[in-house]
Amino acid sequence: METAMGYKDMQLQYYATASRQSSPRTSVVKMVINTELCALSEYRIYPGNGKLMIRRDGKPLWLGSSKAQSLTLQRKKAAKLVWTQAWRRLHKKGLNEQTTKKRSRRAGKVQRAVVGATLEDIKKKAAQKSQLRVAQKDAALKELKDRKVANKAKTGAKGGKAAAAPKAHTFQKVPKHMGGSRGGQKGSTQR
Repeated sequence: METAMGYKDMQLQYYATASRQSSPRTSVVKMVINTELCALSEYRIYPGNGKLMIRRDGKPLWLGSSKAQSLTLQRKKAAKLVWTQAWRRLHKKGLNEQTTKKRSRRAGKVQRAVVGATLEDIKKKAAQKSQLRVAQKDAALKELKDRKVANKAKTGAKGGKAAAAPKAHTFQKVPKHMGGSRGGQKGSTQR
């Protein structure tokens, strides 16, 4: 009698026995249906649907629909078809429900002394107001300019006569296309 039973009859009998055995303390057991995955779209293929295609190398391919079969025979790549799971995985679609982003921990800043200054000097400069720093910078620039003026005055007094006399021979630049001493020929290259 069990061999003549169909798939639906077996399902009904299973649920009937499960409901009889269930008491308030035990949970209801659900039937697990064996499904395959489509080789192209990666959708589930339930019993009674899809086709099984065996490749030349002997690998079995389950195809869920005639569309998937047609595209597989045309050798289309699943990653290029927008409706397939391969494309969605490649373009990071629908991942936010499954996994959350890992938070990266920032490293703490460590202050170190620079070659010219100690750590205390650096902290003092950071604590100073910007106006005070600008005033110090201006004072340093003024001092530098005063030194330059003093140096010019010293060198100008010593070599004033030598600088006033014009140079005897001046060199004048001639453009390359005007010619010169390149073998005497115009436009020739030395090879």
